[in-house]
Amino acid sequence: MKSYVVIMAGGSGERFWPYSRIKKPKQLLMLTSTTKTMLQEAIDRIEPLVPQQNILIITSEVLKPAIIEAMPNFPAENVIAEPGKRNTAPCLALAASIILQREQMNSQSEQADATMAVLTADHFIGNEENFRTDVKIALMFAEKQDALVTLGIPPSRPETGYGYIHFGNAVEGDIRTVQSFKEKPDVETALLYVRGREYLWNSGMFFWRANALFNAMKECVPEIATALPTLYKSVENEKEAEAFLALPNISIDYAVMERAKNVFVKPATFVWDDVGSWDSLDRLRTLKPGENVEYGLTETVDTESSIIVNTIGDNHIVATLGLRDMVVVATPDATLVCPKDRAQEVKRIVQAMRNKGLDDVL
Repeated sequence: MKSYVVIMAGGSGERFWPYSRIKKPKQLLMLTSTTKTMLQEAIDRIEPLVPQQNILIITSEVLKPAIIEAMPNFPAENVIAEPGKRNTAPCLALAASIILQREQMNSQSEQADATMAVLTADHFIGNEENFRTDVKIALMFAEKQDALVTLGIPPSRPETGYGYIHFGNAVEGDIRTVQSFKEKPDVETALLYVRGREYLWNSGMFFWRANALFNAMKECVPEIATALPTLYKSVENEKEAEAFLALPNISIDYAVMERAKNVFVKPATFVWDDVGSWDSLDRLRTLKPGENVEYGLTETVDTESSIIVNTIGDNHIVATLGLRDMVVVATPDATLVCPKDRAQEVKRIVQAMRNKGLDDVL
């Protein structure tokens, strides 16, 4: 059975403002590499398993031209723009519809199917060989079973910014049943999860056969399943797009994963971080106590445990004096200064500027 990869790349990366912008969000930035964007890293990481012609990038109308321009060697027809923003359940229904339609055209069979790996465009993943091994195991299980599989990350700290997966018994190798999904917890609950050793972080990566997703949607979200067989037409013209825009705005977690009975999880064997905000850069480097994260031309005096980013260039220096646990990000038209422990709240700044109509700096 043929395998496809779906990379979701429509996010706006608002917590990385002002470096991340509407037309150039974090997946198109070099945050975890000095030579590749995060999206290019995601493609290069999975391409040894799945060729580019079977990799679909699902994004927005705004970002589609920028992605095609940034990756001239990637098949432009595989960069798919959603007709509108409808969350991850409609997004993945659209992807499944496109895959099934392509396979039906290739095989001339209405019974065509394919396995799908749903990956992200903006996460850090270390130990790439381990990652590909885990993906291969999850895809093989999904091909053999009527199963919806996710990768869970063994927690390294009591993180309150991630959802958790409560796993059950092993069914094949280290693939386990899923007891329940848990929302982002408070600190005390997160400590209990870590100490209990029966919980994994929810990575947002999924593996299934396209028809298995279709069947799960029939049971859990029939209003999406009804549209799925012909949803691929919604990217062809405005009239057909109405079918997509009429779908409920709901995530795949709420719509399917938390409701379906055939959900399984494989504990990951690789290093992972969702790179969700500026403070995550600390975790991506091995730092000595008090050491700063610095990008670009900077001069730091009596500055500790801070993140100083200068994207302007060598004709501009960012200098700091007496800072502790701060984030400073300078771009040609905007500068951010905030405490590092409030980096998750940068979206509030973006929303405040949006409310004032300051779209030119978003």
